[in-house]
Amino acid sequence: MTGKTISEKLLSEKSGTDARAGDYVEAEIDVAMAHDITGPLAFRTFHEVTGEDAELFAPDRTVFTIDHHAPADGVQAANNHNAVREFAAEHGAHQFDVGDGICHAVLVEEGFVTPGDLVIGADSHSTTYGGIGAFGTGVGSTDLGTALATGDLWFRVPETMRFEVEGDLQDGVYAKDLILKFIGDVGFDGCTYMAAEYAGSTVESLPIHERLVLSNMAIEMGGKAGIVAPDERTERYLERQTGNEIELGDHLRSDEDATYDSVHTYHASDLAPQVSKPSNPENAVDVTDVEGTEIDQLFVGTCTNGRYEDIKIVADILEGEELAPNVRMIVVPASKSVYRHMLRTGVFETLTDAGAVIENAGCGPCAGYHQGVLGDGDVCLATANRNFPGREGSMDSQVYLSSPATVGASALYGEITDPRRVQTKRYDDTVFSEVPS
Repeated sequence: MTGKTISEKLLSEKSGTDARAGDYVEAEIDVAMAHDITGPLAFRTFHEVTGEDAELFAPDRTVFTIDHHAPADGVQAANNHNAVREFAAEHGAHQFDVGDGICHAVLVEEGFVTPGDLVIGADSHSTTYGGIGAFGTGVGSTDLGTALATGDLWFRVPETMRFEVEGDLQDGVYAKDLILKFIGDVGFDGCTYMAAEYAGSTVESLPIHERLVLSNMAIEMGGKAGIVAPDERTERYLERQTGNEIELGDHLRSDEDATYDSVHTYHASDLAPQVSKPSNPENAVDVTDVEGTEIDQLFVGTCTNGRYEDIKIVADILEGEELAPNVRMIVVPASKSVYRHMLRTGVFETLTDAGAVIENAGCGPCAGYHQGVLGDGDVCLATANRNFPGREGSMDSQVYLSSPATVGASALYGEITDPRRVQTKRYDDTVFSEVPS
């Protein structure tokens, strides 16, 4: 019998079976999450399944956030917020309110997720948690509602598609460029219901905030999960961030003789900055192919690239400069901790002096609800994860996706610009001394 992948090992452990790709297992959940869009339907399902007096399977490991329509942009959104607050209070779950941040940032910063956990979230980008060695996956609100009562859920153990990258990245090339390249190569549905596993010396050298980017966008190629094997860097980051000691075991690394659906190999020095053209993340090309495209709006943020290190890269490029004429920039920190750190370090001032608008922590205009949606004919360059028609506003707008460095360079010229034309920096992880409460 051949060895196992990380996904096979984790789902074997959580189901108490010898699970292999293609098997169906009933696995115990470690952490469950929903937000203001998906939570209310999950609550209704929970009550339909259990009745009005039921309890959550694990209130201390259940998290609800108000981050999408935040602040509320209408009465329905406000009512949804109240539903989240009331359900969390009634059942003793953790609840984060307007301005505390995006669910995926908060769960990592607050230490809810640890390596080896099985995490489900009623949000497709719950794959993010694989960046610290968890099996994170998105589920529907009805599935989540049932799992909130039972503490377990059925899974098909996924096959694994492995991406190996060796060597040193060029200046101006980041994890966002890697994942856009992967998505462009395999296609938007090329990894459907598989686990995307990221490995090689390049991935091992990435700080945690960049590993989270790789896992976050696994869903953009259809992935059920996106996983980076946790290591000493993961241990150091989580122990500094949470104060809790982390222990890693052999079950958190794929066996050398594990079976993969396919293996894609890259050399880091060959990779250029990437931009995904409208209107699908799979439309990834080298930045030089679209350089010179005029833009109206720049958007820095989201659960993909709204961390402090991402925003700092943009601020470094704009230090002492102003946005190009007729260009606007919206910056949305991923969490309150990021927002506060921007204030402490001068990043907030640098960006506002350059002409950017900084909003409260949350999802911002990512899903086209409010706080900077696009109008007819608008062209946006964003650090977001999706650029479908109408994703950030008008169906007649166009959204290009890139790394923060490419957004920062483009802000100087008012057109898509190769970040290798400017000086860019690479940062290790920022550990916050205080987190949302």
